[in-house]
Amino acid sequence: MAGPPVAVVNACTRDGEGGSPTAIVIDDATLTDDDRHAIARGSGTSHTAFIDTRTADAPMVRFFTSAGELTNCGHGTIAAQAVLLHRSGAAEQHGSLRTAGRTFATTAIRRHNGIEVWFDQGAIVLADHAEAATGGIIAALDLRRADIAAGVRVASPGTPRLLVPVRDNLTLLSLQPDFERLATECRRLGYLGCFAYALSPDARTAAARMFAPAIGVNEDIANANSAGCLAAHLLDTSGDGQIEIHQGDTLRRPSAIFADATRTGSSIVARIGGMVDPGPSIDLSAPEP
Repeated sequence: MAGPPVAVVNACTRDGEGGSPTAIVIDDATLTDDDRHAIARGSGTSHTAFIDTRTADAPMVRFFTSAGELTNCGHGTIAAQAVLLHRSGAAEQHGSLRTAGRTFATTAIRRHNGIEVWFDQGAIVLADHAEAATGGIIAALDLRRADIAAGVRVASPGTPRLLVPVRDNLTLLSLQPDFERLATECRRLGYLGCFAYALSPDARTAAARMFAPAIGVNEDIANANSAGCLAAHLLDTSGDGQIEIHQGDTLRRPSAIFADATRTGSSIVARIGGMVDPGPSIDLSAPEP
């Protein structure tokens, strides 16, 4: 029996190019998790989002990679909301998405060069003094201590990952991690992966690479949740939580993610945005009646 239609959209494009190909499936209640995992393995993309539209006010989205299910996925959230706007036929949509028990406020707007999507990431927890625990990870990343520009931090919007500042773009682009060792170290310490980044001199933009072999993604073209984590870290350390992140250059898929962190009481929360190029395959999912 043929499976459900799969649409592939490019999430977090940069200047109308690149972006992370993300598979989208309008979920079928008859699908099992084994079915979803099989679809994700066969999609040809790093991540697949399954959208349950039966609750129109806050559709449920689940994310799978070749290694299994994720609790959330930032660029997958952006891609899913773009597809929902396309299916609605509207020019603009404000609503919510649910993922793994959390509800995110979302906004999607049609632009001349694609669909602009923003979502509220929620609270981000930052932990200091992580460097002492990251010796094995630093080596697995193909880094030396002298390559690290500042302190390594743990950041978690629900799932912890390491933020690793490197001294310059050349160091970042030349990294050749030992993915097997990195996966082992991340699993041992409970980290999703490592977000290595190099800030521009004015700290308004950053180049970044996300390595997450522990979840079956050696390198991510775009990792929106980590962009929000970096924005939270910058707000905490410099007072400015606005940043534009460029990823995907080493994979020849340039991507851009926008993040804006603010303080709410004792917490830091972030809002994340990106452009989506729907492409012709989005029409594999029939519009809502």
